[in-house]
Amino acid sequence: MSSGFFAILDDVAAIAKAAASSIDDASAMAAKAGSKAAGIVIDDAAVTPRYVVGLAADRELPIIAKIAKGSLKNKLIILLPGALLLSFFAPWIITPILMAGGAFLCMEGFHKVMDLVRPGHHESHDDKNAEPMTAAELEAAQVASAVRTDLILSGEIMAITLAGVASAPVWMQAVVLAIVGLGMTVVVYGAVALIVKADDAGVALARSGSGSIRVLGRSLVLGMPYFLKTLSFIGMIAMLWVGGGIIVHGLHELGVHGPEEKIHRAAEAFANLIPSAHGIMQWLGSAGIAAILGVIIGGIVDLLIKCLKPLFKNAKH
Repeated sequence: MSSGFFAILDDVAAIAKAAASSIDDASAMAAKAGSKAAGIVIDDAAVTPRYVVGLAADRELPIIAKIAKGSLKNKLIILLPGALLLSFFAPWIITPILMAGGAFLCMEGFHKVMDLVRPGHHESHDDKNAEPMTAAELEAAQVASAVRTDLILSGEIMAITLAGVASAPVWMQAVVLAIVGLGMTVVVYGAVALIVKADDAGVALARSGSGSIRVLGRSLVLGMPYFLKTLSFIGMIAMLWVGGGIIVHGLHELGVHGPEEKIHRAAEAFANLIPSAHGIMQWLGSAGIAAILGVIIGGIVDLLIKCLKPLFKNAKH
């Protein structure tokens, strides 16, 4: 009797050891797959602060929390099961879906660019005649816009992650996607929260007793508005280079290799201008070309939507 009990304990211990090993494997795979998506994470962190610029300071953290909650829903409720189902039943459709998301990012970035040149250019006649939004309505609109943009960036993160664990069992893929999704959300929105509240930290430092710390605090207070505006601009560019890059890479995946190869050659030529900084110059070259393509693609998508919108309105009537 006792020998049977100890045999069961041995089996339980073996199962626990195997489970722990599997968890370690999943963590290692998540770290490896997540590192490949680091570029998208940086873009996400650059894009998000623009959605709280100009809003009340006491609403910054609640807005970021709402966006982070929406991001988790995007990753764990929509993208994780969706990615697994599509990779199993229709893997061919993942690239076109990502390209459609890239086109949306390009259009959003195009709107931001045009707002700098000609504010309100993409507003419809109805938008211009609409009543001004209340603070709560503006906040809800900003959160909704940020969550939509996050859906595209998160989709790219999850797609890159899934590609890195394609040969693993389905349950392992799900665990890795969940770990990466949760980890990326904490990293991105934790960083964003620190960035947008740095001015409050500056105020606290400026009120301290030490002279050098007070100087640092005042510098933070005076510098953060300019930093946030700069980061908001970088976020706009990030939308364009990520969107353009997704479409170019998608074309490559679909067998149209010319655009990606030409961009790579142009980036190489640009990098050769300063051989000592080859890596950063190559990235700047490829990102810059992708951003320019993003503006062009965004303009085309915006024009198509404006042309098609009346047709949909007529169809409803």
